[in-house]
This record gives sequence, C-alpha cells and structure tokens, in this order.
Amino acid sequence: QVQLVESGGGSVQTGGSLRLSCAASGDTSSIYAMAWARQTPGKKLEWISAINSRGTRSYSADSVKGRFTISRDNAKNTLYLQLSSLKTDDAGMYYCAKAISMLEPGTGAPTPFTYQYYGQGTKVTVSS
Repeated sequence: QVQLVESGGGSVQTGGSLRLSCAASGDTSSIYAMAWARQTPGKKLEWISAINSRGTRSYSADSVKGRFTISRDNAKNTLYLQLSSLKTDDAGMYYCAKAISMLEPGTGAPTPFTYQYYGQGTKVTVSS
C-alpha cells in the first residue's frame, strides 16, 4: 500500500504563490496517474488537477486553469502543485490522490471513483 504525505501549505496574501508537495512511500513500484483535490470551507471536495504517469499530460479544472500547475518527479516519488495568483477562494485543505487503476490516463477530470487519497492534507490560507 502507498502512503502519501502532503506538505508546503501555509499562509499567503492574495496574489501570492505556494508550492505544494506530495511524497509517496511504501509500494511505489508501479507508477500511477496522480491528482490534487481540495476541500474549501463550506464546499464539497473539488478535484482540481491530474497528471499522467509519465508527467507529460495533465488536466486542470477551470477554477484553477492558468494559475495552478501540476507536475511530478517520478525519481523522487513526489507530486507537486504550484499555486500562483492565489485568491481567497483558494483557501482550504489540499490533498493528493493516486489513481485507483493503472489504466487511468490522468488527462481528464478526476473523480472519487477513479482516484483515492490517503494523506492528511496540507492547509492553504489566503488573506486579502
């Protein structure tokens, strides 16, 4: 089984940037598509970005497109999410997730049926 540990969250002002990391450990022998989701106050879990196993193609939700960039370093078993031009609506807990199936391409909108998250999340606070 794989363990995912998110880090990099913090407090920033609107317009600021953060880089989130997700370190995978345990059974990392097979490489899967990965994704990021976030839980913002008063809203349901939102799946915001995904990336294929090789890191060559990705998907971003409209709410973050052009501001957030997903990437990965398979040699380090680490997934990243670069957050830029942050807004107060971006505040919340951010979780990384692993595709349930190796067949998941990682190029479409993630769903709770195709990805599963194991970590505790990392908190992002954005103040105006």
